[in-house]
Amino acid sequence: MTTTKRIQSIDALRGFALAGIVLVHMVENYVGGLVPPESMEGTNQGAIDQVVSGILGFFFIGKFFALFSFLFGLSFFIQMDNAAKKNSSFSGRFLWRLVVLFIIGYAHHLFYRGDILTIYALFGVLLIPFYKLANKWILIISLIIFAGFFRFIIYGLFGSDSLFSDFDLSPDNPAAATYFQTLKNGSILDVFKSNATEGQLMKMDFQLGIFGRGYLTFGFFLLGLLAGKIGLFNDLAAFKKQLRRFLIRLSIGLVSIIAIVAVIVVVFYSSPSEQQQQPDMESWAAMAGLTVFDIFNILLTLILLSAFCLLFLKTKGQRFFSIFTSYGRMALSNYFLQSVIGTFILYGWGLGYLGELRNIYTFLIGLGIIAIQIAFSNFWLKHFQYGPLEWLWRSLTYFKKVPFKKS
Repeated sequence: MTTTKRIQSIDALRGFALAGIVLVHMVENYVGGLVPPESMEGTNQGAIDQVVSGILGFFFIGKFFALFSFLFGLSFFIQMDNAAKKNSSFSGRFLWRLVVLFIIGYAHHLFYRGDILTIYALFGVLLIPFYKLANKWILIISLIIFAGFFRFIIYGLFGSDSLFSDFDLSPDNPAAATYFQTLKNGSILDVFKSNATEGQLMKMDFQLGIFGRGYLTFGFFLLGLLAGKIGLFNDLAAFKKQLRRFLIRLSIGLVSIIAIVAVIVVVFYSSPSEQQQQPDMESWAAMAGLTVFDIFNILLTLILLSAFCLLFLKTKGQRFFSIFTSYGRMALSNYFLQSVIGTFILYGWGLGYLGELRNIYTFLIGLGIIAIQIAFSNFWLKHFQYGPLEWLWRSLTYFKKVPFKKS
């Protein structure tokens, strides 16, 4: 496979992942924390809304962020490897690059506290010592992470208590109502203030506490690094047989996990009290249940990744996924902008439709955002070398103004 085609496949996958992310965020109303259940009743008013919610829950939530994280690890390898081929080291430059990413991510977090860029910047630091590690150890460590190792450590030390804030998981917590009212009726400065303070603490609880999203993110970083080291995207055709076998095994594993998840759902939510709406997290069994849910998401993510690679080898598949190429090349700019657009539509400082639009409508709006951003990305890249934030990130990384406009 040629270098151009290899880069195209990576950019197309990045754009595909970004499309899934915006659909999830729109249907979730860009809510980055618990809110009172009754506040979102307007989003689910019929069977079609339940179908949308079910499809997103099964195929999208927890999967497309993982693909995005996988690609971050892959990009890390490409940058380090390109420097190594020139007998140079990219480690110091990569650290500074993460500092710049954290600043961009923090600005994004002010709009939406579910931001992932700051998490990438923090966990990205840990990637550097893994660059020269043997492939088998990278795989073993990623599997240990996916098996819930850090979740069990955290639970053993601190239980299910929050690590950084006093916010509990109950939707009846007054803080949940305060958060919703800030999003629904607050000014943009109110939202910024909320996200910059308790929003940061809540996010760190979600990333580093028993839910462990940050640990999973790093696990996918490692898988992306491993994919780079074995040269997966250098020649997808050479891995065709392995990808097919991998896909079959993953599918078998997924069926088994689905059966286990069904049992866990029944156990978690079965209670003599009809008022109980949240599962009990105060047990080792609950931690095992969360880990099984994570494994389900991991398996489905890897199925999506394998299917993408196999479909990209086909003419029709490559033609379809290539639609996302420019979108993926401007992923940083598009990710930031779609959050601004989404929060403007939903939050009180904008149009104020939070909790009012049905799932089917927010899903369709998400598709509209994707279509508009794809069209804009195609137009932009005809005239410029990079997206605006990509250009800023690159210029600050190298301490010089890199060429922007195309001649």
